[in-house]
Amino acid sequence: MENQNSYSNIDNENEIIFSLDIGTRSVIGIVGDYHDGKFRIIESYQKEHDKRNMYDGQIHDISGVVRVCKEVKEQLERKLGIKLTKAAIAAAGRALKTKKVKLNREIDMTMEIDSRAIESLEMEAIQMAQAQIDEKKDSNIKYYCVGYSVANYYLDDSFLDNLEGHRGSKIGIDILATFLPHTVVDSLYTVMSRLGLEVTNMTLEPIAAINVAIKKNLRLLNLAMIDIGAGTSDIAITKEGAIVAYAMASIAGDEITEEIARKYLLDFDTAEELKIMLNQKQMQKFTDAVGIEYELTSNEILDTINDSILKLAKEISEKIIEYNQKPPSAIFLIGGGSQIPRLTDMIAKELDLPPQRVVVKSSDIIDGLEGLSSELIGPSFITPIGIAVTASISRNKDFLEVKVNDENIKLFNSKKIKVSDALILIGFNPRKLIPKRGEELRYYIDGKLHMKKGGFGEPAKVYVNGKISSLDYSLKTGDQVSIIDATQGSDGRAYLYDSIDMSKSVKVDGNEISIVKLIRVNGNVVEENIPLKQEDHITIELIATKRELLESVELDEDTELFYQSGEKFDNTIKENDVLVTNNYTSKTNQEIQEEKKVFSNNKKLHVTVNDEDMVLEYTKDQLIFVDIFDYIDIDLTKPKGKLVLTVNGEKADYYQTLLEGDKIKAYWENN
Repeated sequence: MENQNSYSNIDNENEIIFSLDIGTRSVIGIVGDYHDGKFRIIESYQKEHDKRNMYDGQIHDISGVVRVCKEVKEQLERKLGIKLTKAAIAAAGRALKTKKVKLNREIDMTMEIDSRAIESLEMEAIQMAQAQIDEKKDSNIKYYCVGYSVANYYLDDSFLDNLEGHRGSKIGIDILATFLPHTVVDSLYTVMSRLGLEVTNMTLEPIAAINVAIKKNLRLLNLAMIDIGAGTSDIAITKEGAIVAYAMASIAGDEITEEIARKYLLDFDTAEELKIMLNQKQMQKFTDAVGIEYELTSNEILDTINDSILKLAKEISEKIIEYNQKPPSAIFLIGGGSQIPRLTDMIAKELDLPPQRVVVKSSDIIDGLEGLSSELIGPSFITPIGIAVTASISRNKDFLEVKVNDENIKLFNSKKIKVSDALILIGFNPRKLIPKRGEELRYYIDGKLHMKKGGFGEPAKVYVNGKISSLDYSLKTGDQVSIIDATQGSDGRAYLYDSIDMSKSVKVDGNEISIVKLIRVNGNVVEENIPLKQEDHITIELIATKRELLESVELDEDTELFYQSGEKFDNTIKENDVLVTNNYTSKTNQEIQEEKKVFSNNKKLHVTVNDEDMVLEYTKDQLIFVDIFDYIDIDLTKPKGKLVLTVNGEKADYYQTLLEGDKIKAYWENN
């Protein structure tokens, strides 16, 4: 491909871009420069592989690839009269591995789902996908996540568009994650090293193509770009301003070539030439392997291979649906295989799209491109031009180097890189981002189970360059990230006298007398307000007879007791009895209580809960909203509609302090 430009036209040698597109069939080199938002092509050269050095976009014979790339480089150097020392390259999209996983996680019903919980769920799902990829591959291969999209969220097994703000006992996610094996990067760097070239920029082929084929302002739309090459068809899907998914169909142009070769007894190269000509002229003349001459119309040949074209259309369409969940708004086809007649109409039919919504893109529609020669016009050249343009606007940004918790890591810069992406790469456990509730204290009073809930922990803290940040923060080279793990709240705590009902009493001569005689913990008599331990068994022995009651207040056994009505008291003590004696004791109620060693340090808070007045007794400094669940009967383990939690008509905050007279609502509202 001759070009009339020369090195003398290059403004600054350091500003030129040399890009190499190392494809399955050929290697294309482009030299240009970038000014004022425009890329100027100065020279280009294309060389086909003389043998199968590559399969499906991956290098198999490094020496063979080096030989072809060297010729491309030397031809360009001769045309330009300069030495090329740096190059931009791209990893084949067909090297990507995509995994779909579903993850469920149990959560605390009382906690509102926030963005941190959702990000943690997504991170864990990506790590699960990576683990499944690693299980099937050589353990020495390192994979990078270069993109993912969320297909579905779930709350308690029901589909939900957005989890944030909801409550439930289980959340789930369906995620599509795409990974690039580091070996692909290594082999490309090996080729560059043998050529004496420094890699100035590296990207993914689908990204390079989409950068020039689909303008950024169009990526707000749900679009699919299909690069139909020789061995595979690479798919990139855009939505809401970003590339949200990558995919690959395992058949492409070679499938059609092989079908032509079988139908007409041709060698592969002759069949490939015939396939290319089907889109260029109406009549085709060729001779088969045994010398029979054919003269057929293109439509006659297409009729015989119609099934193979339909198979390609079906597989591409199925992959788009799998990764996009629905037909996109439009589909752009690029690559040599995109020119196969009938293919666009078949894809449109399979996806129930208007035919005009499935179009073939050619390099001559690229905005801001100068010096495009006729040899570089066509859908096959969008990717090599895209590599050069991407390198121009993203020079030296192929990898980000950052430090996470004092560990140096390198991130492949294929998209907006967030703190969460860096955490995935170092294998950070995403559950450390979510605070845990302390262990619940379980104890028994007269055989009945009682529980004291643990407190809430603090969420993880994310720092970037020493400043508080978030998982969504966009990283740049040199950033230092540190994560302080989320904490677990304090375990449930309770003291003996705060946990049992000490109010069981009778009145004697106007003085309230406790009828709690003995308290045993695990069979041992206890007379102090001890802290309870896990699984403690408490038994309470009450004063049951007249004799025991008289002994407790130090009255003579002959003292007679009467009900307030004047009726003579029988022998059995009943709670809340009101009695009088014929020998009035001078002991005050306070003295009697001190003798009984019955005491309580409880504070009291008067509130209204669900329109019912309540007195909340407590011993700690203050009560917060989450403590209310220790005083009311509400089953949070089984959702029964929408959980309503308010204080004085406003949405409750779990950590807000409760005040005297607060009006609290805590109940399930049926949908």
